[in-house]
Amino acid sequence: MATATEPVTTTAPAATEEPKTMEHISIICSKGTLDMAYPGLILANAARMSGIEATLFFTFWGLDIVTKKTAEKLHVSTVGNPSMGMPTMLGGLPGMEAFASTMMKKEMEKLDIPSVSEMLEILGDSGAHMYGCQMAMDMFKRKKEDLVPQVEDVISAMDFFDKSAGAQVLFI
Repeated sequence: MATATEPVTTTAPAATEEPKTMEHISIICSKGTLDMAYPGLILANAARMSGIEATLFFTFWGLDIVTKKTAEKLHVSTVGNPSMGMPTMLGGLPGMEAFASTMMKKEMEKLDIPSVSEMLEILGDSGAHMYGCQMAMDMFKRKKEDLVPQVEDVISAMDFFDKSAGAQVLFI
């Protein structure tokens, strides 16, 4: 600490560095509801449109997003979803999930947002890398043939991190 007789010295601030641009994003998609499929798909699409490498890893229920039989049958979860604005008991009534899903799809159609299958096609065409999780595939007894063609391979979590070296990783 400087005393009244000692001069206060200051150092010049370091030159500010230019912010680094993002080069690679890796997104872990772990939930298979309609409302949780789109955040990862849209972020990956935005990354590709910005010239950023995008890697998606589908694990646990997120495999439903890239499974041929379920990709276009995803629903909005109405039970336990505080953003639904309805009591959980009401969300659990028969038909509520289908109703909410239909309403969300109609709103998305009005905004010209592609379906899940179309988004996967767009991502595949843009060069995004998509992988299924080996452990989840084994657990749910799925085979590579069960997945949409845009999924490049089924890999382990360790392989995913190898492919994500230097990337910003998001868990959705």
